[in-house]
Amino acid sequence: MRTFGAVHQALREHAGISREEHADLVRFSKHTVASVELGRRMPDQAFVERAEELLGNTGALRKALPTLARQPGLAAWFRRWARLEQVAITLYTYECRLIPGLLQTETYAQALAADHLPPLADAQIEERWAARAERQRLLRERPNTAFGFTVEEHLFLRRTGGPEVTRELIEHVLEIAQLRNVEVQIMPLVQESHSGLQGPLQLLETPENQWFAYLEGQESGQPISDRKVVSVLQRRYARMRSQALTMQDSVSLLQRMRGDL
Repeated sequence: MRTFGAVHQALREHAGISREEHADLVRFSKHTVASVELGRRMPDQAFVERAEELLGNTGALRKALPTLARQPGLAAWFRRWARLEQVAITLYTYECRLIPGLLQTETYAQALAADHLPPLADAQIEERWAARAERQRLLRERPNTAFGFTVEEHLFLRRTGGPEVTRELIEHVLEIAQLRNVEVQIMPLVQESHSGLQGPLQLLETPENQWFAYLEGQESGQPISDRKVVSVLQRRYARMRSQALTMQDSVSLLQRMRGDL
């Protein structure tokens, strides 16, 4: 990503365009442009296409994008979604299998990796955590992006990795829940009405106000752009938010679970 960023910066400066001017013309924030040029952020397709048109249509940026997509530590089926995450202005997640990657701790991720089949090498585990930790920077580096997480209570009660790992995980989630751009809600273990029984889902809104969904299963993931399907999933997620505990009650529950460990 650093090489891509350096090429982008060189083309921009050759064209005599400042970062502020470039940000306005490609309709991304100055912060996003800077992050791309410094190699801290993956550019998405819209960014590349607009930058190409602005910087002379050399084709250099378009040709470089597919190589960037081969990100180590990310499953092949997840990479497109990961690129959308980089520019999202809204990102909602419902999980019933495991704590979402954006909320995980390193020790929790290691506990998950220990049970992976086929077994992972140490280098693969480190690579996966590095990619996950890089994604987690979004929570703090994109304060204008709204992040919402609805997670099942049983994910904490399972105590994956043991009590100490779970205690650290709960403390981390409580810390993240204090961020103004993050909402964490717990779906209680006993819930007679639940609109998310079809499985986990993610919803994302781009700067152009286009919504996408993402559904993941074992060894597979499916980004969805069909507006009718996305609309159905939005309604399900909205209903789940009303069925889950409030943010305040969710924090109280997490604090009690931490005290019970």
